[in-house]
Amino acid sequence: MTTISFYDFNSAEEQTEFNLIPKGTIAKVNMSIKPGGYNNPDKGWTGGYATKSQTSEAIYLNCEFTVLEGEYKGRKIWNIIGLYSEKNDNRWGDIGRSFMRSLLNSAKGFSDKDNSDEAQNARKINSFSDLEYIGFVARIDIEQDQDGNYRNVIKCAIDPSHKEYGKAMGPATLAKPSWA
Repeated sequence: MTTISFYDFNSAEEQTEFNLIPKGTIAKVNMSIKPGGYNNPDKGWTGGYATKSQTSEAIYLNCEFTVLEGEYKGRKIWNIIGLYSEKNDNRWGDIGRSFMRSLLNSAKGFSDKDNSDEAQNARKINSFSDLEYIGFVARIDIEQDQDGNYRNVIKCAIDPSHKEYGKAMGPATLAKPSWA
């Protein structure tokens, strides 16, 4: 039996680069929020879920999305969801709220055009903890980060009006976040 020293990496396999998930891929994911410890009770941001940027006044949710099924099952995608920015009259926070609305529509099976009482109630949460481990259908995209590297992102949740929603949604499943 060969003994492998954890401190000698000469026998370790070479690192392989993950290929990005193709742009436009539709997949069922679940979302976890990495707590950032920021609270602002005046805005209803409690429980330490929000994160305050170290370089600006921006506040966001630091999220991890796990692909639950299919060819990319188990792959992780990291995104932030904007809650507040001092720039552009908080347009970033408005984009974050729109994303959360579409995420809730997807998770709870409502079209964005549905304004029934049931749909409106489905778009309400008590706290960010209600979003923890929520499963929904997402369209995966690719963007370039500030260092010039390409990475997968999720900017769009797919609701039941999309032709691939039913196929992708399937049964409910959960995945633990990487920090758990």
